[in-house]
Amino acid sequence: MSSKLSPLLCLRTAVRSAARTAQRPQFIQQTRAISATTRRPSDALMVHRNTPDNNPDIPFKFTKENEAIMAEIIKRYPPQYKKAAVMPLLDLGQRQHGFTSISVMNEVARILEMPPMRVYEVASFYTMYNRTPVGKFFVQACTTTPCQLGGCGSDVIVKAISEHLGIKQGQTTPDGLFTFIEVECLGACVNAPMIQINDDYYEDLTPETVKTLLTALKDSVSDVGKAEKTKVPAPGPMSGRQTCENLNGLTNLTSEPWGPEVTRKDL
Repeated sequence: MSSKLSPLLCLRTAVRSAARTAQRPQFIQQTRAISATTRRPSDALMVHRNTPDNNPDIPFKFTKENEAIMAEIIKRYPPQYKKAAVMPLLDLGQRQHGFTSISVMNEVARILEMPPMRVYEVASFYTMYNRTPVGKFFVQACTTTPCQLGGCGSDVIVKAISEHLGIKQGQTTPDGLFTFIEVECLGACVNAPMIQINDDYYEDLTPETVKTLLTALKDSVSDVGKAEKTKVPAPGPMSGRQTCENLNGLTNLTSEPWGPEVTRKDL
């Protein structure tokens, strides 16, 4: 009996299933980009591959001036813990060489008597160490929420930089002057939108001021031989305010704060 009913039951189940499917609304799946930020492959951070400008055969030594700075840095730590100086020495090597190459890392490992792998671990963990060459002016545009919402917004700043330099995020201009990337919060949210160029912050930006800044930086290099060099805007807010005061000027912290060294005169 069961064998005779099985085909009938299967047919009835199939009909019900098809009816349910027909009643369900059909949704068309659409794909969209979750982020507009340039993808940064993980191997760019974690893996080293020899290139003509970055391989162990390229010698690196600290200059005499940087050797003196390096000695002062190492003095800050007990002799048995001098490996704690790995981060400032990597930064010093990057400033001298232009980026943290494998040769820079190997030299720091030799000086601090560390296994090279320990130095590689530090350099590959922190994004402040540029593992590949960057331009003379390393432009880092903050695109975190405060900068996206503050002022004119970081989206138009990123667009202005990209159009003015003719490159996309993660690229370097053909003349080697500018490298442009997007980064997360740089801690100057109150003066958003802002960018960091090398060690300097430029804040309260508009598309016009950021283009003026980039033009001045480029001209400052090309006009080296001229008597009157192009004046590069000073770091800080580009809107005219001095720090992060509101439009009415400073309303607090206008006098010396009280503390152990400063007390009220009426006491």
